[in-house]
Amino acid sequence: MHDVSIEMVSDPLSVRDGLRRALGARPFDRLAVADRSTAEIVLAEVLNNIVEHAYAAGPGPIRLWVGLEPGQLCIRIEDEGRPMPDHRLPTGQLPTPEDLAEGGFGWHLIRSLSSDLRYDRRGAVNCLCFRLPAEQSTG
Repeated sequence: MHDVSIEMVSDPLSVRDGLRRALGARPFDRLAVADRSTAEIVLAEVLNNIVEHAYAAGPGPIRLWVGLEPGQLCIRIEDEGRPMPDHRLPTGQLPTPEDLAEGGFGWHLIRSLSSDLRYDRRGAVNCLCFRLPAEQSTG
């Protein structure tokens, strides 16, 4: 069972609204501040990568599911855009100074802040699953 299920279109405004809706719903609304911030950073980075890379040729659907287990969020994100290069996750190496104009911190952040990160291409669907820390707020 999923605590959150959100669909959005892969354009920046829809993704921003989808992220806002997710973070305003349970279980995100009950997370400790640090874990909520981590979730926001990772989700924003993943969703923006989908918009910029998977759907570079034009918009398409993005589906987000989030479940809560003791101490962690279980997240699955699907899209129907282009597959990851070589059907594999980027390594997440920090960029060299020459690469900074192109970005490159995103996958490093995602890998550093998440656990159990998995990518799968199922037919025409990209599926990214990962876990994030999820301690409940005490106040």
